Amino acid sequence: MPIEYIALMIPFAGIGIAFFAIWTNHQQKMMDKQASISAEKAAQYAVGNNQLEQRVRVLERIITDKGFDVSMQIEDLRDAAETKELN
Repeated sequence: MPIEYIALMIPFAGIGIAFFAIWTNHQQKMMDKQASISAEKAAQYAVGNNQLEQRVRVLERIITDKGFDVSMQIEDLRDAAETKELN
């Protein structure tokens, strides 16, 4: 290879390295943002899951308690839920 070609390749190599550094920095930021979004979704699912578990526990308690009137308990729970939503 003639020296002229090598002399031309040096600036292109420097530019290529700079573009590669910018691209990798951009990729890192994209991965960080995706991880943040994933963590946020996981937290939302955990809250929803906790609410569902609480509701199932209430239903299990209603079904297994034979000494109480089921319809009265359901109405009490509805009233409590409405009061909680208003607050």
